[in-house]
Amino acid sequence: MSGHSKWAQIKRKKAVVDAKRGQVFTKIIKEITVAARLGGGDEDANPRLRQAVLSAKAANMPADNVKRAVQKGTGELPGISYEDAMFEGYGPGGVAIMVEVTTDNRKRTVAELRHLITKHGGNLGETGCVAWMFNKKGLITVEKNGVNDESLLDSILTGGGDDFSDEDDVYVVESIPDQMISVREQLEADGFSVISSEIMLTPQNSVSVEGETAKRVIQLLEALDDHDDVQKVSANFDFDDAEIEKVS
Repeated sequence: MSGHSKWAQIKRKKAVVDAKRGQVFTKIIKEITVAARLGGGDEDANPRLRQAVLSAKAANMPADNVKRAVQKGTGELPGISYEDAMFEGYGPGGVAIMVEVTTDNRKRTVAELRHLITKHGGNLGETGCVAWMFNKKGLITVEKNGVNDESLLDSILTGGGDDFSDEDDVYVVESIPDQMISVREQLEADGFSVISSEIMLTPQNSVSVEGETAKRVIQLLEALDDHDDVQKVSANFDFDDAEIEKVS
């Protein structure tokens, strides 16, 4: 199982949606604002905005919040100016880490991320130090109950997707980023229950960790994920499924 999949699996097992709903809303609002600023406020003409709005709906964000975020992005309402940035580094055990952020103060964010990563036994690296280890993919999570594998694959291929993997309680469908929305729409049209969809960086290979090192890696990823400016975290670690309960 890939490093991203392992991290996603752990996040699903440990999710406490209500406790972090405010933080989730904040991150989605930032994404909607930036997407609208860069690509306009029309969802049909702006795939990034469309995906952000889907994420907002999945998180049960009120429609008024979404509308205001879009208007702030397009300039119809005053708002904070955000920018996207990508940071790279290493965690315990030599695990490669990619951190995608949306921030209104790049210097502050860099300092805070460097502190977090160093505190947890890693180090923030230079641009390009680990990016070559990752590929960008569209990942769609589908409920497993009652799903016929052949029908699912037919739907995926019809929508322009690539393949899917079995991850315990869900299926994860892969596509190139530009096809993710069309694949999701095809799946929904064919009656499959889509839980979420997102564009992620997935590792080409993984670093095996165990015991205390695995625990420290998870603690670092959780700390990064909890940072208000961090949108997504990707890492190339792997360990036996039996280890999940030990680090949870």
